[in-house]
Amino acid sequence: MTRLLADLFAEEPWQWGLRGDPHAWRAMREAFRREAVPLAGNEDRLRELLAAAFEAVVGRPLSEPGHVFVAAFDTGGMSSGMVSTAWWRETGMPLLLERAGVA
Repeated sequence: MTRLLADLFAEEPWQWGLRGDPHAWRAMREAFRREAVPLAGNEDRLRELLAAAFEAVVGRPLSEPGHVFVAAFDTGGMSSGMVSTAWWRETGMPLLLERAGVA
């Protein structure tokens, strides 16, 4: 059975960086609903796919310092729509790579 990249996002983290992070997580899960996890030995390809999806969903690269405002994720309230690139680099992406058996 082919494992989909969306499967890596099935269980959400118990803690986020900012209020827009869960929205980014869900948007990335949706973007990968038909994309297979790269075969073993293609760890660089997996990292590229995740980084590209982050940039497509958030509108800024993962390397962007601090946080990014994403209007589509703004549901009102303080810090709504803010995505923490630091959280994604330090927690989100490593978690996804671990789930894929890469980290």
